[in-house]
Formats: sequence, C-alpha cells, structure tokens
Amino acid sequence: MEQELLSLRTLQGEPYELFPLPLPDPCYDEEGNRLPATHANFLIINGAVLMPTYQQAEKDGKALAQLQKAFPDRKVVGIDCRVLILQHGSLHCSTMQYPQIGG
Repeated sequence: MEQELLSLRTLQGEPYELFPLPLPDPCYDEEGNRLPATHANFLIINGAVLMPTYQQAEKDGKALAQLQKAFPDRKVVGIDCRVLILQHGSLHCSTMQYPQIGG
C-alpha cells in the first residue's frame, strides 16, 4: 500500500508527504476475536486531532508524535478507544452516522 500511496500526486503534481503510523499490538474481545485497533481512525476537529489509543504506551506515543508532525497547527489528543473497538469501530467511525430528527 505504501508504494501505491507514494505514486499519488496532488493537483499540482507534487507527491504527498506520508507519516507512517505504528500498528497497535493485537486487541481481542472475550471470545478471542481480533478487534480493529488502529491509530489511523483519528478525528480532525477545530484546533485538535483526536487519536485512538489502546494503553500501549510506546506505540501510542509513536503514533501521537507522527500525527503531531502531520498536523503541527493542532493539538493531538489521545483517547482510550478499547471500549469503542469492541463495537468494531473507533473515534472517526463513531461520529459518522447521526439520525435525522423530524425530517
């Protein structure tokens, strides 16, 4: 996938700058099913980036440092997402679907 991403170009023909994120150690539910732990399911908001963490200090720290490089004008905030991945999603996923009320 990295090679594919390196081949992509902006509208101006420039390559994108890539910031590799570490893969968290595997997380499992009570039945032993692997859960979708990833630092890439971050959420960009006004003035900050909310980043999933998994109580894996070294890997969470490396991911936070990489995202801080990618978003130098925002504060990167780690949020423990072990409960969210039990639902097979994370931060970004949990903000995607809001029901329309009264429409």
